[in-house]
Amino acid sequence: MILSVFKKFGLLLAGLTILSAPAASAQIELKFGHVGAPGSLFALSAEEFARVANERLGDRAQVTVFGSSQLGSDREMLQKLRLGTIDFSLPSSVMSTVSDEFGLFEMPYLVQNREHMRRIERDIFWSDIAPSVAPQGYRILAVWENGFRHITNNVRPIETPDDLQGIKLRTPSGTWRVRMFQSYGANPTPLSFSEVFVALQTGVMDGQENPLPQIASARFNEVQEYLSISGHVYTPAYVLVGEGRFASLPADVQEILTQAARDTQAFVYDTAARLEQELLQQLIDGGMAVNEVDKASFVAASAPIYEQFGNEVAGAAAMIETALGLAAGQ
Repeated sequence: MILSVFKKFGLLLAGLTILSAPAASAQIELKFGHVGAPGSLFALSAEEFARVANERLGDRAQVTVFGSSQLGSDREMLQKLRLGTIDFSLPSSVMSTVSDEFGLFEMPYLVQNREHMRRIERDIFWSDIAPSVAPQGYRILAVWENGFRHITNNVRPIETPDDLQGIKLRTPSGTWRVRMFQSYGANPTPLSFSEVFVALQTGVMDGQENPLPQIASARFNEVQEYLSISGHVYTPAYVLVGEGRFASLPADVQEILTQAARDTQAFVYDTAARLEQELLQQLIDGGMAVNEVDKASFVAASAPIYEQFGNEVAGAAAMIETALGLAAGQ
């Protein structure tokens, strides 16, 4: 009888032990938002990063990508990063509204090619630009690409800045892009990327400017007649996180994510170079009227923007001088 009671008591204790045992650690869910459409460079880049990161993370965490502005516009995602409700975003031009130093990448014809961009990243970006986001509650993990931007519109081919006179042109948010196109004679208006197609379709905007992968993946060719190969600005894209949320992750998870983001850069640059060639021909075959611009006239018209940026932003003149010097391969 007593033995039977002890056996039952032992079984009860065993059951309580099982019930009170700590549950296995739940997998950390990490949300990566961007504004790119399926097939865009943004989408391909974020998906490759997620593949690499998830392979290295195992069951520690899982990165899930949400494109096409599903998690909001660039501005909305900046706010969500600070709140910790999303984990990554991939902003580009909008970063000049976060910190003035990012205006360097709004200077027309500054970045010559991707090798030049690598040197700018090495000698200027990490020391002079990336730290400027910390007071705003952000951290940059890696530099990827949006690309060399070109102009589309429904009014006329753009060959010189004079051809932009009066054209209603959508731009991203950013003081210097707006000033640049104003100085060329256009009527620029910032608008969220997700709203651009309808604005072009309805005639609210005459044109826009974006890299070829964004133009093609967003189907702007369906509502734009002219594509002018201007390459007026090269825009990097940045793997951005909210400092509070990212710092709360386990140290090994932070390290894996940071390294995966930087390792993805080579894929991004290779894919961007390939898409430039493929998509230009695709847009030509699709019926867009394509022309080259007179770059010398655009470069000459851009001098006031350089002067303004150099005078108005602390340290900008030195950054410009260094960046231009790096074009020669130093």
